[in-house]
Formats: sequence, C-alpha cells, structure tokens
Amino acid sequence: MSTRPPTLPLERRNDPRRGPIHGLRDLLFGLLRWIGRHVEGFYAAVGAFLFIGLSCVLIGAVLFAELARAVVAGHTLRLDEAVLRWMSANGSPAVDSFMLEVTALGARLVVWMVVMVATAFLLLNRHRWSAALLWVSMLGAGLINMTMKEFFDRPRPDVFPWRTPHVGNASFPSGHAMTSIVIYGTLGYLLGRLMPTRATRIATYAIAILVILLVGASRLYLGVHYPSDVLGGFATGGAWAFTCGLGMEAVRYFRQRRPEIAAEEKGLGAGPVDAPAPAPAAE
Repeated sequence: MSTRPPTLPLERRNDPRRGPIHGLRDLLFGLLRWIGRHVEGFYAAVGAFLFIGLSCVLIGAVLFAELARAVVAGHTLRLDEAVLRWMSANGSPAVDSFMLEVTALGARLVVWMVVMVATAFLLLNRHRWSAALLWVSMLGAGLINMTMKEFFDRPRPDVFPWRTPHVGNASFPSGHAMTSIVIYGTLGYLLGRLMPTRATRIATYAIAILVILLVGASRLYLGVHYPSDVLGGFATGGAWAFTCGLGMEAVRYFRQRRPEIAAEEKGLGAGPVDAPAPAPAAE
C-alpha cells in the first residue's frame, strides 16, 4: 500500500490572507493530491505529474512559436533595431567593462564551473536528486538551444559595431539568455530550498532573477543580439527550467513512497508543494 501525503487543512486553504500566490500553490498541491489518489508507486506518480506538466508547457511552446514566426518574417526588426540604436547611443567605457563582466556569467566555461561547484556542494550534502536536476537542466538547455539556432539560422545584428569580439553562430534564440535562466534559475530554486528562513529564500530568488536579467541586457548592450533573441531565449529556457522544476516538486511530494529518497530529501526546507505535517489529534 502506498503512503499518500495528508491533505491541506481546510482552514489554511480558505484563509483569505494567503493571497494569489498561495492559491497557485494550492492548485499545484491539489493536482499532486489527485495523482496520489489515482496512481500507485513512486515513479508512476512522478511520471504522471511530469506528463501533465509537459502538456502545460506546450502552451508556452505555442507562444514561443508565434514569436519565432514573427522574428523570421521580420515583423520585430524595426523595434529590435530601435532598441539597439538606443543602446549604442547610451554607452560608456565604464558600462562596457561592467557588461563584459556580466555577460561572462552566461559563457560556457563559467556556466560549467558554476554547475560543477554546485554539484559538489549538493552531493556533499547528499542531495543527489537536486544535483541530477541541475545537470539535466543544463544539458537539455544546450541541446534545445543548438537545435533551434540551426533551425532558424538568424544572422547576428549589425546595427552598431559589437562591443565584444567573442560571439558564436546564429542569433536566435540567445544562448546566453537561455543558459542564464535555466542555470541560475535552477540554482536559485535549489539553493532557496536550503535556506532556513523566508527572508533568505526571497533574497536568493531575487539575486538569481537579477543575474538573469543583467545577462540578457548585456547581450543587447554589446550589440550581439536583438531584443527578440533575448526574449526567445528567456521563453524557451523558462519553459525548460519550469519542466525540470516540476519534476523535482513531484519527487519531493511523493518521496515517502521510496524510503531512500525520503531520507535524502529530509534536510530540505519546505517548498510550495510539500505536504504539511498532519495536525495533532485532539486530546
């Protein structure tokens, strides 16, 4: 017989002070409870949740396809070039140096080093599922980006001379933007779960978001990507990171069905879909 997580207490679900974010969490929690009632076994339950999550991500893929269609047809070119001309007119040597440092955070060598250090930290703390998620997110992002660049084959912008000599091949979608939202977004999510307080979790998420946005802005400032390239990278990377995150949330929720996984995940902080502890019985 499988061990199913307890339901969320009614008074917590109906508390009007909880706000819309908690409402979304309850929706996700409700989906997990529904799967828990109808699907037996750990891997089957996680697989069912991922299947539903991937179906939802398809909506994001459709939106991205519309953006890609507009880019290929040239519908975004006027706005793209206007933004880059503004970037060119508002540059300075100090900003050049800062943006070159920022854009390095999305470079392949730096990303690999960050992932390896984070992996060592997670494995030393016996969080092998978290380490696996980080590697799956990185390798999957690289494959997706390479495939899409080959398919769209959009030339790099030539609105003004590039402020960096280091560029790759095709322009759409931005590899730096996609890599940053996948790696730093996933790291922020994983490390945030280890933070002891709500304030430190929020600070961790805020730093991750700031790094992601700065890397995207640096690609525009340096003149090597159009705004639509960066938006395309954020869209595809965000959808992929969201899919990977759903898998980890399902592992956490159904971990009691596998004692060895429950032991590994025990030290992590409570997250949006963690089952709350059952209320103590009335005496």
